[in-house]
Amino acid sequence: MTNRPDLPPEIARRRTFAIISHPDAGKTTLTEKFLLYGGAIQMAGQVRAKGEARRTRSDFMKMEQDRGISVSASAMSFDFDGHRFNLVDTPGHSDFSEDTYRTLTAVDAAIMVIDGAKGVESQTRKLFEVCRLRDLPILTFCNKMDRESRDTFEIIDEIQENLAIDVAPASWPIGVGREFIGCYDMLHDRLELMDRADRNKVAESIKIAGLDDPQLEAHVPADLLAKLREEVEMARELLPAFDRRSFLEGHMTPIWFGSAINSFGVQELMKGIAEYGPPPQPQNSAEREIAPEEKTVTGFVFKVQANMDPKHRDRVAFVRLASGHFERGMKMVHVRSKKPMTVSNPVLFLAADRELAEEAWAGDIIGIPNHGQLRIGDALTEGEALRFTGIPSFAPELLQLVRATDPMKAKHLEKALMQFAEEGAAKVFKPAIGSGFIVGVVGALQFEVLASRIELEYGIPVRFEGSQFTSARWVSGPKDKVDAFANTNKQHMAHDHDGDMVFLTRLQWDIDRVMRDHPELKLTATKEMMV
Repeated sequence: MTNRPDLPPEIARRRTFAIISHPDAGKTTLTEKFLLYGGAIQMAGQVRAKGEARRTRSDFMKMEQDRGISVSASAMSFDFDGHRFNLVDTPGHSDFSEDTYRTLTAVDAAIMVIDGAKGVESQTRKLFEVCRLRDLPILTFCNKMDRESRDTFEIIDEIQENLAIDVAPASWPIGVGREFIGCYDMLHDRLELMDRADRNKVAESIKIAGLDDPQLEAHVPADLLAKLREEVEMARELLPAFDRRSFLEGHMTPIWFGSAINSFGVQELMKGIAEYGPPPQPQNSAEREIAPEEKTVTGFVFKVQANMDPKHRDRVAFVRLASGHFERGMKMVHVRSKKPMTVSNPVLFLAADRELAEEAWAGDIIGIPNHGQLRIGDALTEGEALRFTGIPSFAPELLQLVRATDPMKAKHLEKALMQFAEEGAAKVFKPAIGSGFIVGVVGALQFEVLASRIELEYGIPVRFEGSQFTSARWVSGPKDKVDAFANTNKQHMAHDHDGDMVFLTRLQWDIDRVMRDHPELKLTATKEMMV
């Protein structure tokens, strides 16, 4: 980190991060408050508020608004405190984990939201592992402190034990549940007081000279103050002090306490990202490492969202810029097809609103509307043939047959399915024998989302039926061997939307048998989205 050249100021002020959490830990509320403080929205709406006017700003799919869950990761950019924040919202629901894994390849840091009463939950653990693989720096926000929550030391212990990471308190809660009145900011020696009356009001901040400052007695009840002094003294002895280097290497997480719904602790967290968070980091490609300060523009597609605007059959590719200074109208080379493309209408996202991006810098996330040329994993450069690495595609765990209830619409269904496959919303397999398609997903809720989107966006009612297969593996090896294998196992063979050969299986035993009888073939459960 020390021997890298200084970044140009525009790039150095970028902070690109994702928010990860278990469903219901308060991620969408936190995202809203970020937008509120960043001046991107005037008033934060309740997630399930009544009336169109107050619909959550970061959830634009109909199903998300109805259920109050975030299904597709959306990106938002706004300014705060002299920094440019690029916030990528990720689905918390475990059925959409693949989308989240891919999103994490496009950010430089992550905020982990934990519910004060529940602590570290299963989905948090899974997502944390992905951050681990990429050594992403993680900031932790312990939410819902205004409800009955667990002992502060207990929460910190659980994070340290479960996730094997050092935890350094950035703030310390004063009181808990109904008695929760605010936090003591341990990094800047300030008292932050919560206003329960106005949820959208920024907390009051009082500069103090240590915990012995007599001012404290005017603001904090005596019993809570005695407890605070005792706990902070213990914390300073038992827990490591915040060390930015250790945090940037992914070994330590600073933790803030607060209540997102009461707008409390959110601003301190945002200042923490601005002050300590990493600027845009170098990105890996198969050929070399790409530094953000390089003059030529490069970027990769980490997500494709179809039909963001149902009135236009559009698809937007979300591109993370890895280097350079991008300007509207630039000619870029689409590496997979080797064709030049002029990016004439790139968009920046403010939740569901978009605006044309005149320029963007390394670290920014821009949307490029296109008609299906861009896929997940594609690289855009000014001519260099780069292939970005580390964008995963997982074998689905659930497979079902899909049919249009109206047989006349079979052709249209094929088109719709191909779009969803390119978007990464599902795997679509065309079996070698028989008609119809097999759709594979990671979680059962995705079938519901797909059925509702195919009907809403394409006007095709569909039904999913059970399939005899339970999992899929990509097949690779010498071409003659693969072809011979495919011929003898026709009833198990299919192709994915890229035309790659897939072996559909019923049992793990099938996979073991193939590996035993055909040592020259490779069956894999993930496919790198590289081109």
